[in-house]
Amino acid sequence: MFGVVLLFVGFVLAINGLTLAGRIEAKDAAVFNLLVGLLSALAGVLGASRAVTPADFLAVGSGLLFAFTYLYVAAVNWFGLRGAGLGWYCLFVAITALPVGWDAWTRGDPRMATIWLVWSTLWALFFVDGCTRLSVKRFLAPYTVLVAIATCWVPGLLMLLGRW
Repeated sequence: MFGVVLLFVGFVLAINGLTLAGRIEAKDAAVFNLLVGLLSALAGVLGASRAVTPADFLAVGSGLLFAFTYLYVAAVNWFGLRGAGLGWYCLFVAITALPVGWDAWTRGDPRMATIWLVWSTLWALFFVDGCTRLSVKRFLAPYTVLVAIATCWVPGLLMLLGRW
């Protein structure tokens, strides 16, 4: 299931990068953010129903970080909100992603550790964009698309092909 969700996260993250670049209208992106947010939430609920170990619950919790991100982005884009609440949420997610990445590293998975570190930087930049006066959109838009492809779409597709 992780590969399926990661593939769609890659799609929506690329769409969000294109939205930041002004290529897609915010309301158009909101619909896909809602769909991927709901898919991620459903995967989290299914995972929680089967979770037994702390590692299982970590997988559920870390997956729900994405679900709530995309559901929040959907609301911001649809209702034309300023996004400061989303920005602060992203700061806490960026901080949370660091020990999740460290955990992946200590469990012998350097690929996922690196991916979590990259995701942490992206969430941190969304905090900077939404909650500070620093202008990072010019960098953030292409970085978001790059992160979408390199850490979500390609790994998700490789997982589905059994080549991860």
